[in-house]
Amino acid sequence: MIQFNLLPDVKQEYIRTQRLKRLVIGSSFVLSAVALFIFLVLASSVYLVQRKSISDLKHDISSTSSELKNQPNIADILTVQGQLNTLPTLNSQKPAALRLFTYLSELTPTKATISDLQVDFTQNTMTINGNTPSLDVVNTFVDGLKFTNYSISGASSSGPAFSSVVLASFSRNSDSATYSITLSYDPAIFNNTDDVSLSVGGQTLPQQPSIIFKKSS
Repeated sequence: MIQFNLLPDVKQEYIRTQRLKRLVIGSSFVLSAVALFIFLVLASSVYLVQRKSISDLKHDISSTSSELKNQPNIADILTVQGQLNTLPTLNSQKPAALRLFTYLSELTPTKATISDLQVDFTQNTMTINGNTPSLDVVNTFVDGLKFTNYSISGASSSGPAFSSVVLASFSRNSDSATYSITLSYDPAIFNNTDDVSLSVGGQTLPQQPSIIFKKSS
């Protein structure tokens, strides 16, 4: 059987173009339908699923809040919890009072003893009472306190450790002398977050090995 192509080349090209056009248009409709479907799924997720999830969360929060409010002594529990949370801050702010014994061991002359010590950590003042063999030792003690400086490890902060050092009262007999020294101190020397050292004339003082605290007779 013999077939003859009676369509001219231009007509065949036109037919192929029309077929390609229909294919492109059909593919576009399919892709548009898929994109619309995806958009509807995402919109449903945002406006339906997430709204329901938020609503459920609000309901849970409200329910839990009501349960907590109905708990007995809940106000006391929350107050105690709040106070516990402030303990670390309060601990860092309290003065390092134990340093006082180290400082006095370093600064008190070997022949002097302390019978009574009064410290006011609010007013930053101190009163030292004690005994010495002579008033010369008391004067040495007072002068040492006046010229004592402090320094903080790893920082440039430094300055006089004590101020307003005064020999408030004294008495003496043939065997010994008693004294009372009042002074103010820089609160930085009791900051428990810093490593503080004392010095007189630029030299760090060694701790005295003698017992400086002695009960008055």
